[in-house]
Amino acid sequence: MAVSSSKQSFDICVSGSGIVGKALALALSRDGWRVAWAAGLDGSLGGEASTPQREDVRAYALNAQTVALLQRLRVWEGIAPHATPLHDMRIEGDAAGHLGFSAWQQCVTELGFIADAGVMEQVLAEALRYAPHVVKVAEVPANVPLWAICEGKHSAQRTQLRAQGQVQFERQAYEHWGVAARLTHTLPHNGVARQWFFASDTSPDVLALLPFHAPQPGASYGLVWSTPPDNAKRLVAMDAAEFEQALHARLAAGQPEADQPWHSLKLVSSVAAWPLACGCAKPWVGPGWALLGDAAHLVHPLAGQGLNLGLGDVAALVRVLHEAREAEPWRSIGDERLLQRYERARWFDTQAMLTLTDSLVHLFGNANPVVRDLRNMGMNAVNGLGPLKRWLVNQALGQHDFSSTGHP
Repeated sequence: MAVSSSKQSFDICVSGSGIVGKALALALSRDGWRVAWAAGLDGSLGGEASTPQREDVRAYALNAQTVALLQRLRVWEGIAPHATPLHDMRIEGDAAGHLGFSAWQQCVTELGFIADAGVMEQVLAEALRYAPHVVKVAEVPANVPLWAICEGKHSAQRTQLRAQGQVQFERQAYEHWGVAARLTHTLPHNGVARQWFFASDTSPDVLALLPFHAPQPGASYGLVWSTPPDNAKRLVAMDAAEFEQALHARLAAGQPEADQPWHSLKLVSSVAAWPLACGCAKPWVGPGWALLGDAAHLVHPLAGQGLNLGLGDVAALVRVLHEAREAEPWRSIGDERLLQRYERARWFDTQAMLTLTDSLVHLFGNANPVVRDLRNMGMNAVNGLGPLKRWLVNQALGQHDFSSTGHP
């Protein structure tokens, strides 16, 4: 990766220093496009492989489609040692409802992987250092044919497009914040992820424990806890002993399995919290610009599909541009009609995930006893329907991957 000079020209500018922006810049480079990477426009440090100022405690669930993209970008071998295979998923309702998914039932090696967010950032940044055709720039070059905006949920460029009347963004704030931390346990996790839904008038929560590799191999978890803002702020302010006590008390209300003494969970990191929302831009594209990742859509983290959706955007946009270059070399890559092919390719999957996660949030946030009994009965019914369970897991695994051309 080089530093820009005033004489250079580019095909595409990618703004955004997160995982989606890095992956897009790398994928475009591998496909031969001349890429300007405006890493600092989202207010970050540009994603260089250096020691972060704050501990990153995020953990991402990666589906098969995402892993395939990372393999094509030749970065998976650097991420895989820090990713934990997910073999089973066990979901507990708030009134004896249960839903379980297993790799064995799906006839796959694993349901996905739980990966370290910080490692993914660093591996992609390192790959970009040696990527041909990628030049780091301080601002969007003039007259660049296509501007791909991957700046996350606080995208200043999307805000600018919205102010100009080119984009609408319907954002719905949840009355929940996300809380993330790293934990260790006295027993091995065996590649099993667990999730609890708690519905009550005082604190309707969703809590997930994701099997993780560090700091204790085979016995660590990434915590993702969706909880009301006041409780989230209290959790962040607690010391380790207070936090563990609050976590143990919450899990005790979920009637966990007898063979898992959750009181042995220990906090081994800082605790992060952020407000949760869902939303979707309309449109995602216009003359010479396209939105990807959280700049285009936001989903609740309860299904662990946010990053998968963003990297699905990357695969789709690169495929559309590659096919147009092969079949329609006369067409500008910033042509709005061309970019609409990318939006159409991603619209169904994104809307389906938005609808699913939003419906689950509201369904399990309802403390009405009748609704509670019905949703738990529904969980148990789905758990007994093998074909429906397999279909649901196939959607989450990304096994309907559209990028069959082999191009990232």
